[in-house]
Amino acid sequence: MKREDVRNVAIIAHVDHGKTTLVDQLLRQSGVFRENQQVQERVMDSGDIERERGITILSKNTAVSYNGVKINIIDTPGHADFGGEVERVLKMVNGVILLVDAFEGPMPQTRFVLQKALELDLKVIVCLNKIDRPNARPEEVTDDVLELMMDLGASDEQLDAPFLYASARDGYCTREPNETGTDMTPLFETILSDIPAPEGDPDAGTQVLISTIDYNEYVGRIGIGKIDNGRIAVNQEVLLMNHHDPSKKEKVKISKLYEFDGLNRVDVQSADVGAIVAVTGIPDLHIGDTLCDPEHPDPIPFQEITEPTIAMNFLVNDSPFAGQEGTYVTSRHIRDRLFRELNTDVSLRVEETDSPDCFKVSGRGELHLSVLIENMRREGYEFAVSRAEVIYKHDERGKLLEPMEIVYVDVPEEFSGTVIQRLSERKGELQGMSMGADGNTRLEFSIPSRGLIGFRGHFLTMTKGTGIMNTNFDGYGPYKGDISFRKQGSLIAFETGESVAYGLFQAQQRGALFIGPGVRVYAGMIIGQCAKPEDIELNVCKTKHLTNTRSSSADEALTLTTPKILSLDEALEFIDQDELVEVTPETLRIRKRQLDSRLRKREAMK
Repeated sequence: MKREDVRNVAIIAHVDHGKTTLVDQLLRQSGVFRENQQVQERVMDSGDIERERGITILSKNTAVSYNGVKINIIDTPGHADFGGEVERVLKMVNGVILLVDAFEGPMPQTRFVLQKALELDLKVIVCLNKIDRPNARPEEVTDDVLELMMDLGASDEQLDAPFLYASARDGYCTREPNETGTDMTPLFETILSDIPAPEGDPDAGTQVLISTIDYNEYVGRIGIGKIDNGRIAVNQEVLLMNHHDPSKKEKVKISKLYEFDGLNRVDVQSADVGAIVAVTGIPDLHIGDTLCDPEHPDPIPFQEITEPTIAMNFLVNDSPFAGQEGTYVTSRHIRDRLFRELNTDVSLRVEETDSPDCFKVSGRGELHLSVLIENMRREGYEFAVSRAEVIYKHDERGKLLEPMEIVYVDVPEEFSGTVIQRLSERKGELQGMSMGADGNTRLEFSIPSRGLIGFRGHFLTMTKGTGIMNTNFDGYGPYKGDISFRKQGSLIAFETGESVAYGLFQAQQRGALFIGPGVRVYAGMIIGQCAKPEDIELNVCKTKHLTNTRSSSADEALTLTTPKILSLDEALEFIDQDELVEVTPETLRIRKRQLDSRLRKREAMK
């Protein structure tokens, strides 16, 4: 049976091509908001970090009504580090809206998300967004998208995808690039005509595949999934199973059932085939589980999620200032929080190590892990993290393999030589070079993932903030040899105390400082970057000795250069193998792993 009154669709795209803005307009024009209601931009990006960084991190569910049809919409992340979010939600939908910037054209993540949609044989609607942009080139980008679909092995039916042209910001969509649009009606109509209605057997046993987990302090875990067969109701007894874990068979009861309506979850007593629902009352619910009829236990397979490629250690903070700023500081607190994250993040891995105070956390990239660190920090956790390391593998013959990335760089022509040189130093191989539509040079590199660790900050500096860099995981390849990462050493505090202007004035002649006067420091804490390759210890707490002799320069004011205050991402990029970032709710500090200078020298000699 087909549910003609329901459509399930996901919006997929490269980062910053306008997915969340498009959802805003669909909500607005379907009457979810009152005409005079004040609504913030990108209303679906509800997390603080999402709003601050301007990116979507978690996929979100919403629903609108158009001509009596309920359209369930899933807004997905566009950044490669959160690709796992896209992979799992595509199981809930029957089609996708592929959003492509009418100026930039298909980008690396466009290829990734489109490939996943085509593999699942989903119907695609292509929507070229930002056609109001100066220099927009919708006709050329249409050809580029068709070429990409052919490259990815799209079927004839998929290649016959409808193309629409939109400005999500201005709230209109058209069927032809040169038409003048007034609203989103063509997109609504295309969803109804081209996205298949969900199918299923209403008389069969219940089957609901859980694709997303949310959490609420009052009701606990909330599982979100699509009803593939049968129906589900409040107080119904179901069997909790997992296709990939045959031992999991647990009888559970549905305590509450919700459907989506606009930005809200609405209580319902029952739901039928094709509906996307949220269920509560099941404590041991995980992504990939199936809720089945106890009489017909038949779990649904869940697609394999791409494995993590990068790992870092999360450690209990043992610095002299430990426990002074955080609420949750013990290994038990950190362990519980990390394992709780596994409930909602399918791309993350957490492993215990030989030390009870250290946990190995693996993810899809530096941004993936830095968002987790920032969330924990805001929740009151205090801990330390090590430098990110890539995860190696061995082939059948025992040969070492490492994760590889395809890097796409768009830079003004004058910076292309510097970028090529720096990426080549990090074992990058230039695969292609072309001139972009905006006059920038586009470079395509194959590079080991470890070659990109700590590179983004240098890249922005060397291109004066004008360069754009996108990466895409490209499988595992043979180990490329050693890479020399940091060419400059660290400036290290010699003693514990408070930094003073006189001590900092002497220190700034040795390199760039990360702190100003009046900052508490401890021995072994890194207070700046040395201008030379070696580490140097400095006493920034030193005050000027008073004597009876007065020099001619005694009354001159000390001029301090403005310190470079590192963000979390910059601190994670800066640290070397023997250094840690100390993370507290109030402060970020960089320190040597071994705080005692004598022991550090002894280890260096070994």
